[in-house]
Amino acid sequence: MVDVLCLEGINKKYPTFSLKDVSFSVKPGEIMGFIGRNGAGKTTTLKCIMNLIHFESGSVKAFGKDMTENELENKQRIGFALSELNYYPNKTIRQLMNVTKKFYKNFDEQKFAEVCRLFNLNIDKKLEELSSGMKVKYSVAIALSHKAELLILDEPTSGLDPVSRDEILDIFREIVKNGDRAILFSTHITSDLDKCASGITYIHDGSIIYTGNKKDFVKSYLYVKDETNNKALESEYIACKEIDGYIEGLIKVENKDVFIKNGIEPKEPDLEQIMVYLERSKNNESFTL
Repeated sequence: MVDVLCLEGINKKYPTFSLKDVSFSVKPGEIMGFIGRNGAGKTTTLKCIMNLIHFESGSVKAFGKDMTENELENKQRIGFALSELNYYPNKTIRQLMNVTKKFYKNFDEQKFAEVCRLFNLNIDKKLEELSSGMKVKYSVAIALSHKAELLILDEPTSGLDPVSRDEILDIFREIVKNGDRAILFSTHITSDLDKCASGITYIHDGSIIYTGNKKDFVKSYLYVKDETNNKALESEYIACKEIDGYIEGLIKVENKDVFIKNGIEPKEPDLEQIMVYLERSKNNESFTL
């Protein structure tokens, strides 16, 4: 089965930041969450995929075809939305839709109207009148309306209330359930990935430190809350911190027996706990007041 998306060895240099050999793939039927702290390279990577910025080396293939050589054909099959909308603020959603549909031969106005109704999105409102959450809904509605086989979305749930976020996640699951479409979306709201993602790609300082199955990623770590405050065990943590007289942190699953022998029962972490402590470890963060 051909990957819907495949990046191999993408390198992009800036004066103060670089993407370094970024490689990962997205399979049909997969929801791939793209995570990393602000400035790690998520948006830059997405722009490289869509050929919006030039990269020095590497390749991007969509549906088995080189993205640079088959850009127009591939983009007909991709729904893409960045996190911010700042163009044509005085135009209504309807007017913007009427322009956008000209670029996609399969654009479905009825589907667009259905999604807008689901999102309670008034298509006669001007872009400048929309909240940040409503702008995200508009971007997702456009991406869903031309029968895209791959959705690439930058922070699609940012700024949304919990109910609206849950609606979008339900739509994501519905999109991929038949196994013929896929979604790649970057996010800092890791609880969204707990609910819907099957895969995780984790970028740190321009480099991929993990890509693969979400469950396998989570099972590699354990969360510890040590209320005995046993400082002798601090070296066993990937990273930890002391809060209100106890120690909490992240450990590798193979180190669990050390804690169990000391009467401490490690638990399965969520994605936020993993990300927080991996970043804390890699940046050697400490705070002195």
